[in-house]
Amino acid sequence: MFRKKNFFMLMLVSLLAVALVGCGGGGDQEKAADTAKQKVFVFGQGSDPRGLDPAFVDDGESANPIVNIYDGLVRYKTGTTEIEPALATEWTSSEDGKEWTFKLREGVKFHDGTPFNADAVVFSVNRQLPPQRTDAMPYASFTFGPVEKVEKVDDYTVKFILNEPYAPFLANLAMALAAPIVSPAAVEKYGDKFIENPVGTGPFKFVEWKKGQQIVLEANKEYWDGAPKLDKLVYKFIKENSVRASELRTGAIQAMNGVDPNDVKMLEDAGQNVIKNPGMNINYLAFFTNKKPFDDPKLRLAVAHAIDRENLINFLYQGLAELPNSMLPSFMPGHDKSLQAPEYDPEKAKKLLAEAGYPNGLKVTLLTYSTVRPYNPVGGDKLAAAVQADLLKVGIEVEIKTYPWKEYKEIYTPEIVEAGDMMLYGWIGDNGDPDNFLSLLESKEIKSTLNTAKYSNKQVDELMVKGRTAQTQEERNAAYSELQKIVQAESPWVFLGHSKDMAAVSKSVEGFDLHPVGVVYFRDVDLK
Repeated sequence: MFRKKNFFMLMLVSLLAVALVGCGGGGDQEKAADTAKQKVFVFGQGSDPRGLDPAFVDDGESANPIVNIYDGLVRYKTGTTEIEPALATEWTSSEDGKEWTFKLREGVKFHDGTPFNADAVVFSVNRQLPPQRTDAMPYASFTFGPVEKVEKVDDYTVKFILNEPYAPFLANLAMALAAPIVSPAAVEKYGDKFIENPVGTGPFKFVEWKKGQQIVLEANKEYWDGAPKLDKLVYKFIKENSVRASELRTGAIQAMNGVDPNDVKMLEDAGQNVIKNPGMNINYLAFFTNKKPFDDPKLRLAVAHAIDRENLINFLYQGLAELPNSMLPSFMPGHDKSLQAPEYDPEKAKKLLAEAGYPNGLKVTLLTYSTVRPYNPVGGDKLAAAVQADLLKVGIEVEIKTYPWKEYKEIYTPEIVEAGDMMLYGWIGDNGDPDNFLSLLESKEIKSTLNTAKYSNKQVDELMVKGRTAQTQEERNAAYSELQKIVQAESPWVFLGHSKDMAAVSKSVEGFDLHPVGVVYFRDVDLK
């Protein structure tokens, strides 16, 4: 009897459970089904961003999520550096090029629900102008240098007043860093923690950042330019190229940057698409020109002649890079095709060493980074070892100091020159304008992280001003050609390569491409 009771009780409990599932418990099943239907895109990159406040960062790892969280007044057309409207619908400039007026898009809201308007634009720009600008804002002077003030005309009109004509101004306003418009309410709410809690008007909203693991964004369904096709966008941090490639092959991620040239064939054989675009970048070795021994241009040229750059391109980079004759890529306006970079000539290098006072060679310290970069897909440690081997052949002993990328960025201050004599670094163009590359050698950028060589030349500074205030592209090109010749003769950098801009992506992905400025805009990306 007892066993029969137990049996009937169990049957009753089971029936009640089924009834409950039918009445309410099915919500969980539906929720799980909805989650399963979500389009979640996982993008593999080498490391964490430095931060997610566009005013306080200058690295590609930060730029990638930033361009999907925020909008600027203008943006680039898909796949080009041509300018089109974004948060501004139209603009005009005065005849002298010193006043720019922007009409703003109405009805747009930040992710926190606050309205986008002229006050937000003035706030976003003003915090990067004197007296609010700080040395911790690496792109502020670079982007807004000639801006004297920005003022609200009405709720949906703003005016920029410049102290001089500035040819790259509109292109600068489309850049991934400094230019995006932030939520004033969110900056006030989070204070110095806004860098970890970004709020913009872009196609994706910030959800969370697990340091060393991932950043999660979700679709902004109310986006002014239409809701994204993806529901979630995850930036997963995977240090090793080979591990990222493995996760792409297994489907754990849908795309990756930092493709090792040695992995290209393997990925393509496995059915992945490998993007290989011309790179708007420069991979370089910078000398600390403001102190001995590399305050001497003759010694800098000796090193330049000692590095077998062609060998680096053909073997270290497997031909997936272009040999530079200038810091400007060959397809950019202002590039001077007649320039000749120092050729590989060990005997000439030894002669210059002797003339500089080092007939028996010398010992120097080279600073580098451990991660891969878009301009250096094999990593800073491998490149440093190759440079070290070349320089040893002419009597220059090189001690290499390697740092993780984030630490490298943090320790690279004007004071870091005490830790070494030269460093490996690179640059990815922000806007397709030659000013964006050439101004890295302006004296006014010595206190920032941009002028890595701490190089100063009055004539170069004057030519930079001439180039950016010129009224025609021909006048600009003439100034930039003269500038490049001076830089060539003084050699504050050794131009190592313009790397192909590479990414690998699953064939299940549609609408994915690397933009010329090195980031991926996900607003039109979809999963089949």
